[in-house]
Amino acid sequence: MSPQFDVGPDDPRLADYRDLTDVALRRRLEPERGLYMAEGAKVIARALAAGHTPRSVLCSPRWLESVEGLVPPATPVFVAPDAVLESVTGFAVHRGALAAMERPALPALSELAREARLIVVIEGVVDHTNVGAIFRSAAGLGADAVVVSPTCADPLYRRSVKVSMGTVFQVPWTRAESWPGALDELRAAGFAVAGLALTPDAVALDAFAAAGHARVALVLGTEGDGLTRAALEHVDTAVTIPMRGGVDSLNVAAASAVALWELRDATTPPPP
Repeated sequence: MSPQFDVGPDDPRLADYRDLTDVALRRRLEPERGLYMAEGAKVIARALAAGHTPRSVLCSPRWLESVEGLVPPATPVFVAPDAVLESVTGFAVHRGALAAMERPALPALSELAREARLIVVIEGVVDHTNVGAIFRSAAGLGADAVVVSPTCADPLYRRSVKVSMGTVFQVPWTRAESWPGALDELRAAGFAVAGLALTPDAVALDAFAAAGHARVALVLGTEGDGLTRAALEHVDTAVTIPMRGGVDSLNVAAASAVALWELRDATTPPPP
């Protein structure tokens, strides 16, 4: 389809892009409509490389060339001035382009875990920036998959996708249907389930890593209170990052990076 330049702030064709700053509304509508937003040419390219299907693209004129060659020819491409993009979305689209993407079906937990050796499990993290940063750490530091709890923020929310630099498309993930039963399912699949937590019986992360495990599921808790009591009752081991300077813990996204670095060689490959 040729680029469509005849669009304005009230154009009904832009319904997917309207009022993106209303987080509560988007949490409800995006899964309902089966869509998510990819922002910027690099992120759109990663979404397409992962096999995801674009519904349409909205961009400013100076970004048209960078996105037009990425998407399939039949994809509607709407072009409008920056002021119109901001009026429709509710924010300044600094990367110049948004794509409304079809939301892919999520795999079953059993399928996700089948070939994995290191899985990150996120319980109740509600900040989309933290979720995106955890995915980026998972991608960059060798995690095979991510599992999010039913109360965790949506990894495909626009802010999560942007902060992750599109790595939410790179790392296989799913949302647990049963919680904390998903941890029992991972244990039954042969994972040592380690919960990052400040508990009296927690072992140092480096000691846990040195013990050697065939497969590890690293469980991270919410920003304020950490892992819930229910989750801690379903882990094999509570682990902690040794700290100095009177600081007891790190932000959950920073903690994920430290822990994944420590665990990068902690699992043993399956026999041939």
